[in-house]
Formats: sequence, structure tokens, C-alpha cells
Amino acid sequence: MKLNLIAFICFITLFTNCNDESVTYNETINYREEWHLVETNGGVSGITYEFELNTIIWEFDGTNNTLTINNQNEDDTKEDCLDTGTYTYLEEQIGDNLYLTINDTEYGLVTFTSVGDFTLDGTQLSTGTVSDGFTYNFKRILIQVD
Repeated sequence: MKLNLIAFICFITLFTNCNDESVTYNETINYREEWHLVETNGGVSGITYEFELNTIIWEFDGTNNTLTINNQNEDDTKEDCLDTGTYTYLEEQIGDNLYLTINDTEYGLVTFTSVGDFTLDGTQLSTGTVSDGFTYNFKRILIQVD
């Protein structure tokens, strides 16, 4: 008898629909992107410098075309592109290539990776190649905004 009762309960449980249509999942989660400079390489000597996350952070505001940089690098021997500050920027698409200009100075070719990180190649300008430029590698970090 006990076995029949257990089988009946299992049968009822198996075919019971537990759909609660009153629950809605309309919550939108907002993020902002921080771009952390993690490596620079190049120059005449082809030197490479690495940076820890949170040392140099770039934040692009596409609405106002401003770039805010928080540069906490204290080693003046390391190439780190730009100092702390707010800059204007412009993205210029030429053919399949995207170039970044900051405060009216072109900084190079932008290439995004499949994981969302990007490289700013200062050796590849819209006007041609530069032998002593630097390449800057950035890692994207998403920060949840309340």
C-alpha cells in the first residue's frame, strides 16, 4: 500500500505544472564600461610595459564625446599614453578601419577582440604607419550601476 501511495505521489508530481505567470523579470541591469590599460609596447626599442588593473582607467562618454582618464601610474619611465584628465575624442571610420583622435591628435587604429577588449595601435594611423609608435592594450571591465 505504501509503495502504491509513493508511486501515485511521484506520478502527480511529475505531471504538475509549476508555472507562476505572476512573476515578471523586467528588471534592467545597467553597466558602465571601464577600459583598463594593461600593457603598452613599442617605441624605437620595442619595449613592453605592463600595468595592474585599476592603475590606468579610461571611460568613454559617447553622448558628449568625452574621455575621462584616471591615471595612477607613478613610474615615469613607463609609457602610459595620457595623464589624468577629461579629453574630447572622435572616432573616424575609414573603410574597415576605426581610428581614435583625442583632443585633435590621432592616436591610432582601434581593434576590438572577441572578448570585448581593445587595442589602440599608435603605429597605424589613417595617414600611414609610424615606426616608433606605441600599441596600447586595454581590458574591458563592466561596473554595475544602480
